[in-house]
Amino acid sequence: MWRNYLKQRQVQVEAAMETLVPARADEPLAEMMKAMRYSLFAGGKRLRPILLMAAADAVGKDGGSFLHAACALEMIHTYSLIHDDLPAMDDDDYRRGMLTNHKVFGEGMAILAGDGLLTLAFEVLLSQPDSPPATLNRVAREVAAAAGPAGMVGGQAIDLSSEGKFPSPQTMALMHSLKTGALFRASIRSGAILAEATEAELASLTEFAEKFGLAFQITDDILDVTGSDATLGKPVGSDERNQKATYVTVYSLPEAQKMAQQAVTEALASLEQFGEKAWVLRSLAEYLLTRDS
Repeated sequence: MWRNYLKQRQVQVEAAMETLVPARADEPLAEMMKAMRYSLFAGGKRLRPILLMAAADAVGKDGGSFLHAACALEMIHTYSLIHDDLPAMDDDDYRRGMLTNHKVFGEGMAILAGDGLLTLAFEVLLSQPDSPPATLNRVAREVAAAAGPAGMVGGQAIDLSSEGKFPSPQTMALMHSLKTGALFRASIRSGAILAEATEAELASLTEFAEKFGLAFQITDDILDVTGSDATLGKPVGSDERNQKATYVTVYSLPEAQKMAQQAVTEALASLEQFGEKAWVLRSLAEYLLTRDS
């Protein structure tokens, strides 16, 4: 049942992004737009926009009403993947089973494609229909903080400076909470804010977001060891090759699996007050423990 929900929301997001990030035939912008769309439409579960919409559903609004904000989050996520794959970062050749952006368009155009998606995301977010300006301002600040130096960018900086070293568990946890968890947190909080959640609802959904992000990162680290190139769409074992600190390398595979289970249990507990309205969020959290990609 929840997979049908995901499919429906994915179709909505894809259709909206086609309109928001259209192909261009006119030069000289055609190549840049092609590079942006190459990564934006390269597949993916559209998890962050779906989390935004599912959080709005949990509060009692129709999450499908907030497609502009949802698509903005996918644009930011895609920008981060393009830049993470660059030779100066993770130096990956494949993403979602396709050549990475810089392998197709060159490093310079890949950087610009990422920059274009990041900045366009805020234009799209702030054009969200039928939301008061004060609400959009609050959401924009939320998303900007998650994407910036106190969020994803900061997490990537810690990641780069930690390569080949053995950071403490505390440093590793901070790195992942910023690099991965911050945008999950912003996605869920943004959906709640757009849906006019009460402070109590927002606090509970924030707790869910933090535990969900932790579980996602741990299972991501586990998949880099136990997954396959075919299901992940990129080479496994890259964390070990790049000497990156992960929940598997800092702890162990069995310990990481236990930590993921605990994080999911705590995430589910935080949804108690929402009853059946949070069924999608519950299903997504439970899915993390069995995901293969």
